[in-house]
Amino acid sequence: MDSTGEVSTFVEKLGLDGRRVEASHLARRRYIVRDGEPRAMPASPLSFVSTRLFSWRAKAALLAEPWRPPGDPDEEESVASFVRRRLGQEFLDYAVNPFVGGVYAGDPEALSVEHGFPRLHALEREHGSLLRGALKRRNASGAPRGKMFSFLHGLQELVDALSRPLESAVRLHARITAIRRRETSWEIEYWHAGAMRCELFSAVVCAVPATALARLPFEDLAVSNQLRLVSQIEHPPVVSVFMGYRREDVAHPLDGFGLLVPEVEHGRILGTLFSSSMFPGRAPEGHVGLTTFVGGVRQPEWTQVDDEHLARIVAQELTRLLGAGKPVYTHIRRWPRAIPQYTLGYSRFKEALAAAEAAVPGLHIGGNLRDGISVAQCLAAGRRLAASVLAHASA
Repeated sequence: MDSTGEVSTFVEKLGLDGRRVEASHLARRRYIVRDGEPRAMPASPLSFVSTRLFSWRAKAALLAEPWRPPGDPDEEESVASFVRRRLGQEFLDYAVNPFVGGVYAGDPEALSVEHGFPRLHALEREHGSLLRGALKRRNASGAPRGKMFSFLHGLQELVDALSRPLESAVRLHARITAIRRRETSWEIEYWHAGAMRCELFSAVVCAVPATALARLPFEDLAVSNQLRLVSQIEHPPVVSVFMGYRREDVAHPLDGFGLLVPEVEHGRILGTLFSSSMFPGRAPEGHVGLTTFVGGVRQPEWTQVDDEHLARIVAQELTRLLGAGKPVYTHIRRWPRAIPQYTLGYSRFKEALAAAEAAVPGLHIGGNLRDGISVAQCLAAGRRLAASVLAHASA
């Protein structure tokens, strides 16, 4: 999703504009499971009035939101507590809980609204109300809604375009054995292509997962201790299961982005993307592709079963929710440590990263453990990181 135009500008600079494909208008429709059936999320005030997804009591709670007092600015609040206070339990159960499950594979009771959803947190802090703040921001920007897009062969094209100019400089499968700070440079010892090597660099940039960052062999006790803390960041396991079906074997019209399953519905999946409905080329003619996510904080045990068992579970859930028959194709991808959880107290991890950078000039730390987990957030954070590296080099 590109809501500011920054991502589109970046894509143009990479020469990928001609490869870009925008999501179908169907992607605007999102489904939430309630009482065992997918129900469309309201996309307009009129559809909100008539929707069967929320009760009249929940609708009244939303309309009353602008008159609720803001929370204590000095108290860190979970996403669940924040939503319950401003919108009520039903909106937490059937809007925010499934959304958090889809984005973070996380638990709104544990996630920090300040760190996990800073824009939502800022609406109350700046405007005293979510509805008032959203309306003012929309009117102030005058910008159209952000558009979702991908590429002809998927987001891998973005990674390929970024890495292509660096091919001669990147050394894959290298194992770092020591990182030492010298007076005006950094000395890196590493094992690569069957030999031990040692080189000097002007800066060290770390954009690796938290567990890898915590294990980096800095020969500086203070930095090592600060970075070791990030190993405590929770990363729940997630499995993606892509299934292909003949179009006539799926009863649901698949006229949307996908569906999410709230925790209160006790399903065995987090949600399913209607992949072939969103972008062209995701399934052969006469077929559809569905990408289902399993596990997360909610149900990590389902990620531990073997591929055959897991495929059977997902197929059963898609039959129950979408009227799907027997899949003709299945591909499973496992992520044992998938998404960093921005839980309550997450500021201690960000403070540790800042302290490590301050302790030794020329150390720069990025990655999705610091500035957000979405593609747009990671791209923006990467550009800020690059700017700080350039500023250090020219100092």
